[in-house]
Amino acid sequence: MAQPVLPERAKLFIGILTGQTELLDASCRVLEKKYGEIDFVTTKIPFTHTDYYVTMGGGLFKLFLSFRRLVRREDIVDIKLYANKLETKLSGKGRRRINIDPGYMTLSNVFLASCKDFFHRTYLRKGVYLENEFRYVAKKFEPWEWTYPDYRKPEYLNFFYNIRRIYRNQLKDV
Repeated sequence: MAQPVLPERAKLFIGILTGQTELLDASCRVLEKKYGEIDFVTTKIPFTHTDYYVTMGGGLFKLFLSFRRLVRREDIVDIKLYANKLETKLSGKGRRRINIDPGYMTLSNVFLASCKDFFHRTYLRKGVYLENEFRYVAKKFEPWEWTYPDYRKPEYLNFFYNIRRIYRNQLKDV
């Protein structure tokens, strides 16, 4: 009989989608205060992959950041719920103006948290689901058929390769 083994801590990352630099800056400040030092950040990546966020206005861009402090994998539930509250607070009254999507990386996978159920998502708790976006095979991130089209962009993949390198080095130091 196998005994339960707690997995290694994971690399927390967050994708922020908005069209307003001031909201981006505000969210980064709050997230860094909450989760600690940011150790990698992308440039603003233009976002034109879907009309789903049309109510957020035009000129949308996405920025990814990761945090030095590693997290317990089960903490993604509370992290997602906090991100949702922060979205609401930063949007104020009226339409949504920012989307904050947390996820985590292990050496073999990239996961995103969601509050929407679908066939390929695993329910965790408190209305939060987990979706596997990539598996890491033969030194390459391999998408699944459900992986979001924008997540297949070279700029996104470059972010994941960079934070995987950082994460691998962090695990050597543990």
